[in-house]
Amino acid sequence: MPIVEIEITLREHETLQENLASSLADELGEIFGSPPGTTWVKLQGLPISQYAENGSTPEGTYPVFVKVIKSEQPDPLELQKEAVAITNAVATVCRRPVENVHIIFDPGGRNRVSFGGKLVT
Repeated sequence: MPIVEIEITLREHETLQENLASSLADELGEIFGSPPGTTWVKLQGLPISQYAENGSTPEGTYPVFVKVIKSEQPDPLELQKEAVAITNAVATVCRRPVENVHIIFDPGGRNRVSFGGKLVT
């Protein structure tokens, strides 16, 4: 069930690569060990003009924000391993440094997410 939302801060005149969402879904599906068609990726570009950090934004910083929703969260040790694997995969596929990839793990989606009106239980 993993649902992954990825928002990439774009350089001026940069566009999202064709098939980027598909490449990310394949890489992440492998990390999660999910069967084909069960890891969903939603990808958006964020123009650099719409990104800021308080005080000042470091020149040349184009972060990637990743939000992961799974039925259940693994234990903290496994979650840390997953965080490293996701960070490395997203950084490679999106051509960004690992230090610019930031992940938010949502609480488990069981009893919180529905597909076509059917609650995941």
